[in-house]
Amino acid sequence: MSYIEKKYLKKIYDTFDDLAGIDKKLLELIEYKSFNKADEIAKSLANLNKKMNLILRQYYPEIKEMDQKLKIKSIMKFYYDLLDKLTNFIRNVETFQNIDDKYYQSIIEFIHEKEELIDNKYKDIATRELTSFYDKKSRDNLEKILESKLKLREHKYFTFGSLEEEIKKIAELNGASMVKIEKPSQPYSEKLPDINAIITFESADQNREKLNQVGRAINIYLQSKGYKVAFLNTNLILTDADLLED
Repeated sequence: MSYIEKKYLKKIYDTFDDLAGIDKKLLELIEYKSFNKADEIAKSLANLNKKMNLILRQYYPEIKEMDQKLKIKSIMKFYYDLLDKLTNFIRNVETFQNIDDKYYQSIIEFIHEKEELIDNKYKDIATRELTSFYDKKSRDNLEKILESKLKLREHKYFTFGSLEEEIKKIAELNGASMVKIEKPSQPYSEKLPDINAIITFESADQNREKLNQVGRAINIYLQSKGYKVAFLNTNLILTDADLLED
């Protein structure tokens, strides 16, 4: 193993130690079984997502040994599922959905079973994915799929990415009748220096309380994904998320 690979491998496992602290905190918050902990959970999710992205984008590409790639990928899969489960929890809180004890308990059990899930379920999934990726035929098929998607994009048939879809879905669930995503046409440096997108939304009755609810829901969702958010007014949000423009 090269010096660079060892260096990044250490960074990955140091980050996993940090993640273990985060999932411990998340477990404590979920065990309260209270909507009042939603904001704290969202902040922990944002931190979790930020560290996972750091591993995926900066450290993981430097790892060449297959055994290590498998181990890392298995752990990451657990955390991505945890992120999905708790993002769904936040969404349910924001849309005032009833959450029963079984829902909380399923998340608690999921975190408690972390090691078992990683060693069995996620290791199996990661093994299949890595095998497929390094198989030439599968890789060629993947390249064809990507090429066809790029051609669709050139012809403007490319659909929104999942982040844009989720933002609009969350806004509509919270009462928005219109949601629009735009690129900034003027500087907003005082509010958010690295702004990449502007999200505006309206409700049919222009109810201020409803607009506030929409804004809070989008804010929590974006923060849970590790993005920064700033409010310019009740129905206009700035974010550093690089969203596709309408």
